[in-house]
This record gives sequence, C-alpha cells and structure tokens, in this order.
Amino acid sequence: MCGITGFIHFLAANTVDSSTKISEHGSTADQQLLAQMNQAQFHRGPDEGGEYLDEHVALGHRRLSIIDLSSGQQPMISDDGDYVLIFNGEVYNFKQTRVELEALGHIFHSHSDTEVILHAYMQWGQACVDKFQGMFTFAIWHKSKQHLFIARDRLGIKPLFYAMIDGTLYFASELKSITLVPGLNKKIDVKAIEQYFALGYAAEPHTIYQEVAKLPPGYTLSLNVGDTSPKIEQYWDVSYAQQVEMAEEDYLEEMVDQFKSAVDSHMNADVPLGSFLSGGVDSSAVVAMMSQLSQEKSVISSSDNGSIKPVITCSIGFDVKDYNETDFARMVAKDYKTDHHENIVASDDFELVDLLAGLYDEPYADSSAMPTYRVCQLAREKVTVCLSGDGADELLAGYRRYGLMMNEEKVRSILPYSIRKPLFGTLGKLYPKLDWAPQFLRAKTTFQSLAMDTTEGYFHGVSLLNDAQRKALFSDELYQELKGYTALEVFREHEANFDGNDPLSLIQYLDIKTYLVGDILTKVDRASMAHSLEVRVPFLDHKFVEWTAKIPTDLKIKNGCGKYILKKAMEPHLPHDVLYRKKMGFRVPLSDWFRGPLKQKLRDSLLSEQMRNSGLFNMKTIETWLDDHQSGRKEYSAPLWTLLMFASFYKQAEGQ
Repeated sequence: MCGITGFIHFLAANTVDSSTKISEHGSTADQQLLAQMNQAQFHRGPDEGGEYLDEHVALGHRRLSIIDLSSGQQPMISDDGDYVLIFNGEVYNFKQTRVELEALGHIFHSHSDTEVILHAYMQWGQACVDKFQGMFTFAIWHKSKQHLFIARDRLGIKPLFYAMIDGTLYFASELKSITLVPGLNKKIDVKAIEQYFALGYAAEPHTIYQEVAKLPPGYTLSLNVGDTSPKIEQYWDVSYAQQVEMAEEDYLEEMVDQFKSAVDSHMNADVPLGSFLSGGVDSSAVVAMMSQLSQEKSVISSSDNGSIKPVITCSIGFDVKDYNETDFARMVAKDYKTDHHENIVASDDFELVDLLAGLYDEPYADSSAMPTYRVCQLAREKVTVCLSGDGADELLAGYRRYGLMMNEEKVRSILPYSIRKPLFGTLGKLYPKLDWAPQFLRAKTTFQSLAMDTTEGYFHGVSLLNDAQRKALFSDELYQELKGYTALEVFREHEANFDGNDPLSLIQYLDIKTYLVGDILTKVDRASMAHSLEVRVPFLDHKFVEWTAKIPTDLKIKNGCGKYILKKAMEPHLPHDVLYRKKMGFRVPLSDWFRGPLKQKLRDSLLSEQMRNSGLFNMKTIETWLDDHQSGRKEYSAPLWTLLMFASFYKQAEGQ
C-alpha cells in the first residue's frame, strides 16, 4: 500500500514559468511543491519515497513494501524512458498477467505487480484496467505522447483526489496533499455540506471543497498536454440485470468456492499477513477461509515439512458488555487455532475525537472510525497486511435496514403511490416521533418512508439528519445557496444507472455507490494508512461482486435472515452462535459521552465563535439540540456527533 501524488501542466502556456528557469527536470518551484505534497502522505508509505519531474509533469510516491521488497521502487520508468508509473494498491492477478505479457515478448526486471501494470499499459493502453483484479489507483505518464492516464479500482477501495487550477491538474491519494497547492480556493461546497449532514460524508465525486473532486470508482481520467480539460470515463459497473436460478444446494457450494478463491487471491504477500476478527459473520468467514487455505498449502508444500503457520488475528473489545464481541472472536480463534491478539478499549476512549479530522481531511461522521483506528493500531504491531470482512453486508443484504425496507416494499406493491403519498404523508405528520423507543414502535419514520418511492424512502431511512432537521440546522443563507438541492439527488443519479428490476438489488446498488465507498472504505483506508497498515477486502474482489449480483434476492434475505446464503454456506465452517447472533458492529457510546465526560467539550465546540461566524448554521437549533439531549429530554447523539466532527474539521481547515 502506498501514496501517490503529482501534477501536470496541461496548458502549453504553463509549461514555462517566466520567473523560474525550467529544465527537463522541472522547475525549482515544482520540485519543492512535489516534495511537500509527497511528504504529506509519508504515513501511507514510510519504507521508501521517490519523485520524477520533467517540463510537464511531476510524480511522487511513498511506498509501503508488500511484494518484492528489494525492487519495484517508484516512480517506475520503462526501459526506453518513455513511460513513468506511480501506483497505490495491489493487483492480485499480476502473476497471471505477467505470464500473458511475457508470451507477447515483454521482459521483466522485478517480481512486482508495479512492473506488470507498467507493461500492461505499454501493451494494451487504457484497456489495461480490464485486466487487473485488485485495489488500486495509478497514474502513467507517456512522455513522447505527452499523455497522462489515471485509473481507480472498480469499487473505490483506494482513493484519488484531484483539482484543476490555472491549467494544472493536481492529484493525490489524500486530500491533505491537494490543500498544499498554492492558489487552491478552499471555498466550501454547499452541496457537500448538505450531503454530509444527510449521509455523514461528501459523496463521490464531491469533496468538501468546490475546487477538489474525487475520481469515482471504476473510472479513468486521461489528459494530454494542450487539452482544456481531462476526459473522465467509466470502465466498469456492477450489473443486476440477470439473476441466475439454480438449486440452493448448488449456490451454497459455489458460495464457498467463490469466496475461498477471492480470499486466496488476497493472501499473496512477502510480509506478515493477518486478519481482523470482530466475532461477526464476515470477518469470521474470512478467517475460516484463510485458515483452511493455509492448511491446504502447507500440506502441498514440502519446503516447510508440513508445518502450519497459524493465521494471525486481531480484535478490539470494549469494557462495556453491550458493545463487546470478543467472546465470539475467541470462539473462532480457538476453532482455527489462530495466533490471536486483542485489546480492550475503554468506553471513555474519546481522545481520538480531535485526531479524526486530521485523518480524514474533510467532515466524516462515522463514529466507528475510533475503534477502527484502534484495531489497525493493534494489527500493525503484528502484521503489515490485514484482511477484513468489509463489503459483505452490501453485497449479500446483511444490514437490518434491508429487511425493514423490504417490509415497506410489500406495502408499496399493494398500494399505488397516489394513495400512499397522501395517506402515509398525513400519518407521518400526526404520529409522534419516539426516538427512544424500539424500532417497531417508531412508526413516524416508517409512515414518512411509505409516502415516498423506494429510492426516496431508502434515503430518508439512512439519513443521519432528516430533511426537516437539516432545514432547521442550516442558516437561511446556506439554505438559499443550496437552491433546492438535496442529497437525495446523489441517490437519484445512481438510480438512473441501475439496470436491475427489484427493490432489494436497487438499494444494494445505491449502497455500493454511496455508503460503501463514502463511509466504509474511506474509514478503513484512512485508519489503516495512519498506521502504515495495508487492509485488503476479499469480499470486494470484483469477480466475487459480479457473482453475488446474480444471486436471487430470496437467497440473500430468507425468512427474515439477512446474508442468508453466506450464513448457510458457512454453517460447516463456523459456530452457530457466531452466524446467527444479533449483529452488533463497532458502536461507540456517544449518547452517554455527550451527557457525561464530553458534555462541556461538545458545547464549547458547537457553540464556538468559529461556528457562529461560519454563517452556515442556525445556532438556536444547535443550542436547542444540546439542551434537549444533555437534559435527557430527547436523543440527539447522532446529529450532535455529526456537528462535532464538522466543527473539528472546520477548526483545522481554518487553521485555528
């Protein structure tokens, strides 16, 4: 895992700076800026760093050595000096692709996947991305053609930010490198604010800044010197157009085969490798497959005399029983005799609150980023590469909200929209909102959702702050500047590209395009890279993703059981209590924190002069939410945490 950064002066007028002598190695100013941008991402690759400059382009790289430790340095230059590559990520099928390239006459000098990418581009051009199975962002400069090509992996596991300023395109793995660019206008994007308070993050391709964008997953960016703007194209999308009908027994067998193959491809490394083990279904399934594969390979190999190295597993527990899953993690660790390590995090482990803003560079509201940071910290003490179970919930319908949405869909299928909208719209207004009550009693949200179509209803259900709360929170000036825009448009844009025909597949597709990349993968990338730890996600092997999209929906949720097909397939491999217990997740006791140890810090942050002077918020609303929550009258922990994370970002962004 690594960090990449660079820029290209694509307007001819910008290739010569009248105040600075330009050589074939670039200007002094370019060299200084590139060094600063590259150094800002040092944590992503502490093992090595490299830079390349010429009169048009500057490319920087920080390396965390995983494969072929002695070679594969970057930027990597082709033998003829015409191609230069920087790369972040892993290509898992690089050995097979190398064999294909060698048959075509290519000669290799290392055993790295980096060199395979370089030669694949030399052979197939931009179509090389179709060959790669993995997680990546890479940039290739074709010097003789004065052409820059950038690609991001299909699911968005690895990030890529970019900005265009006065005829120069700047890009980097993290936003903090882009913010170092002189002349960058850090004007906040009001659409991103609306997205953040609805979803907890700025949705692709937006960032918090108007002038900076994210390259979406499954997209490429290409640019020639002399162009006026880059060409951005999609090369992959997941299709739900065809579900394959076959016997459940056959699906169970194929689930194990497909997933085991994905895990196998993710286990290639020349450094210590392990796995997160939360005690939930997904990470436990990863550990089960890793352990079985390790045993199978040890039997086949004669070099180790049949000895089996246990899988290294890492878990984080909490000192509050309702939040602690370590007992279940230990069950799996014991069954597979893993080399198990765990740390217990105190329920008052809130010292990371201020650190998070610096890690994410823009507002990010998932509080589970804190325990994720801690488990990455623990894992890095033992390994350099860790596998995780992320992605399974989106692919196989594991979230509880999927089942709730499908119950709503039964009502939608019976009552036409013309009846539902006035009926449930009225009930939603009249019914009291019981935030403190169990889910089945919170009918207000359900009634409101039933007055909407599937996409709007799902958006309403997953929003951190609903439409009314966001309207109450935003200042009149911000609300007017939005000009009617709502974050629902993010979902609508993705809905337009959905090719399936059932509601469950639709909301899975929406989550893959929004929540998975904007929240889950962002959380893991920043938390892991803060510790120079590479995290791999075998559930998001794109071939496995494509296969799961063909599974009939009645095998994803069956008899109220989400991820049915995965759980059923794992029955011979995992304890029943692990497979069928209530889902917990990495929760943090925010409500208690905000009424106790963080009470004053919360008030000071949210009611600061900086927040008051931002012009973004109705401060009376914030004061009311604080008073109501801290008095115990109402539950506002989610909106207050979202505000706290914004305040932390804003304080750092303003340099105070």
